[in-house]
Amino acid sequence: MDTTERVLALLGLLQQRQVWTGPELAGRLGVTARTVRRDVERLRTLGYPVHASQGTGGGYQLGPGQDLPPLLLDDAEAIATAVSLLAGAGGGVASAGDAALRALTKLDRVLPARLRHEVRALAESVESFGGGRTPIDPDVLMTLARACRDEVEAGFGYPSGGEVRRRRVEPYRLVASDRRWYLLAYDVDRDDWRSFRVDRMTDVAARTWHYRPRTDAPDAATFVQEGVASRVYPRQARFLVHAPVETVRAQVPASAALVRPHASGACELISGGANLDAVLAHVLLLGHDFEILEPPDLRDRAGELAAKLAAAAAGAPRRSAAG
Repeated sequence: MDTTERVLALLGLLQQRQVWTGPELAGRLGVTARTVRRDVERLRTLGYPVHASQGTGGGYQLGPGQDLPPLLLDDAEAIATAVSLLAGAGGGVASAGDAALRALTKLDRVLPARLRHEVRALAESVESFGGGRTPIDPDVLMTLARACRDEVEAGFGYPSGGEVRRRRVEPYRLVASDRRWYLLAYDVDRDDWRSFRVDRMTDVAARTWHYRPRTDAPDAATFVQEGVASRVYPRQARFLVHAPVETVRAQVPASAALVRPHASGACELISGGANLDAVLAHVLLLGHDFEILEPPDLRDRAGELAAKLAAAAAGAPRRSAAG
């Protein structure tokens, strides 16, 4: 391989694990230890902080530095990469969307300003089908992602109580569900953590005011999922489902319920709704044995429905006392 290809291969190896010895790198690249030392110097010249240490456990280590190897992408490649990441961020798979957005924020640091309008124009020409997330403005997503990354306040209009009110927040994380994007942020005016649907935001703008990260930040995905699955509804229910958590999670959309492990080896399912009959029916149709933990009146309701089902199965519908 030529020098450029070899230096890039060396960079790739240094990114794969914490420390490499000189002989290990030489063996992987098929060169001498002296050539490895020269290539390390070339990486340092390009701005990569490659540290070298002596003794037992010593070797070459890549320290914090630039996020993308310089000059690896020409303009056309950078645009294609950014558009692909935007499409991935808006796709239907939550984990892929998160990863795409993280990669996009890294690319955003080094993307020349002259290319951004081309990225936006191409992104607007990309559509998806098959149950993807609610469409949102890519600029809004990127503005919020930058605010999370740079730890600066953001402001936006948000519907509340029948009117749109201005919210001032400290953005913490963007969370992708199977249907929508949410922002977990500390609401400065309400002095508490809140989650916001990104597609409901208007006039989103990042401020220049930096905030100090808070130490009491909740787990972003869990906080948002609990809100989506239960807190937004007038009534909530909690069940102990006698099945592995992975099995139940595969059966229940993330936007419909929160499923978490239980010490017994079963799992706990939390959901909500205006009427808990539908929630109860959904848990029943999962096909697993389960217990109703909360609320107590749902157990009475389950007994009533069980009696009706038993009567229907026997072919003799129960009649009310009045009938």
